Amino acid sequence: MRIVVCVKYVPDLQSERAFDAQGRVVRNGGDGTLNELDENALQAATDLIAEHDGEVIAVTVGPVGAEDAARRAFQRGATRAVHVLDDAIAGSDVFGTAVCLAAAIRRLDAEAPVDVVLTGMAALDGLTSMMPAALGAELGLPQLTLAAQLTVADGVATVRRDLENATETLTATLPAVISVTDQINEPRFPSFQGIMAARKKSVETWSLADLPLDPALVGATAARTRVVEAVPRPPREHRILITDEGDAGRRLAEYLIENRLV
Repeated sequence: MRIVVCVKYVPDLQSERAFDAQGRVVRNGGDGTLNELDENALQAATDLIAEHDGEVIAVTVGPVGAEDAARRAFQRGATRAVHVLDDAIAGSDVFGTAVCLAAAIRRLDAEAPVDVVLTGMAALDGLTSMMPAALGAELGLPQLTLAAQLTVADGVATVRRDLENATETLTATLPAVISVTDQINEPRFPSFQGIMAARKKSVETWSLADLPLDPALVGATAARTRVVEAVPRPPREHRILITDEGDAGRRLAEYLIENRLV
């Protein structure tokens, strides 16, 4: 089985976030990391490989620092990593990024058939959750989204999807694009040996010309969305600090009732 896991380099959510003059997220602060939900996708991929044998290929699209996400994927079981890096990609929205990922996956599929494309349910910097659907559309593959459980047998993927008021079981013939939630597994921490080995592995860097892909299809000029305005969150005012002397709960309840918040 050949599995591609799409991973993303995202800013640390605990750090101060900002947009640049072009309305793009500032990503050069040295505080980026692997998108947390992609850890679940990598764990799901390695679990499938443990059952069916094969390889896990991590693919990421982004600036120079995005190579860190690929190396972290090595730590979590990926056997190969590809970084799509090109100045023309800057400013791409989710649709442009899907075009880049799809082109990279097609190149990998031309080498040997790709059976499964796995993603996390969302990237924690944008939280659009649109990438799995956009990628499935670009590749022309069936998509199974928000999988809380995943099994593969006889060329068919079966997922359980837990919704607010229902549980669904969906199937698709492989190849397919599958996004997973954080309920599907508990990602294992990388071993020390895995961390050290990841430093020595080579991340393949592909440009748009290597795919090949027309630069007009990606980047800011091709983006279907744009940031119109962004301003810093205003500081909190009129805060009431209560020192708990045994009656804080009662005083909080009185405050909520008085201000009709309950």
